[in-house]
Amino acid sequence: MLDAVIFDKDGTLFDFRASWGAFTESLLAEFAPDAEAARKLGGILGYDPAMREFAAWSPVISLTTPEIAAILHPHLSGISLNALNDRMGALSAAAPMVPAVPLREVLGGLKARGLVLGLATNDTEMPARVHLERAGVLDLFDFVVGCDSGWGGKPAPGQLLEFLRRFDLTPSRVAMVGDSLHDLDAGRAAGMHAVAVLTGIATGEDLAPHADVVLRDIAALGAWIDGQTAA
Repeated sequence: MLDAVIFDKDGTLFDFRASWGAFTESLLAEFAPDAEAARKLGGILGYDPAMREFAAWSPVISLTTPEIAAILHPHLSGISLNALNDRMGALSAAAPMVPAVPLREVLGGLKARGLVLGLATNDTEMPARVHLERAGVLDLFDFVVGCDSGWGGKPAPGQLLEFLRRFDLTPSRVAMVGDSLHDLDAGRAAGMHAVAVLTGIATGEDLAPHADVVLRDIAALGAWIDGQTAA
């Protein structure tokens, strides 16, 4: 029996390659003056601009926006770290997020089951809220936090522990759903079920040892939750 679900955002609600490929392209277009500079910065970000593909180790997949900015900043000139953070936040908010599934239908089905829904992202909170609002699902979430909301980022469990505290939830009756090891590790550290989905970069083989279950995408989550209830 589950009472609540907390989701990662990128690679979970939104298809990672389609959405964050566009963000990374816009970042390179702004800060790389030529193809060689784009190749160099892309290499630092674990992104191949020619193939438009992320490496499995890419910091864009798992790190917070300030952490990514700190990696990039030594390779840029003429911009402070704070200004780079702000600019990356603006580019993130403007990135065209591509839903991994029909979000209103899927999340609405979970709300109809009486579940409390949360979102914990390593993106900053403002872009996260913008992305959910544009997708037409912000109103379905009871809790939305980013890496700058005061509880840190994943894989530390601070965001998830605040979700438990705020809604007086029992960890064993909550599922953390995500596409990366950072998500699953945070869920485990908070005492939650760890549910993996394959709409990010990591493979099922990567995720399975760390997850209670690996699902194709969050559209399969309702049936899995119903199975837990029946059991």
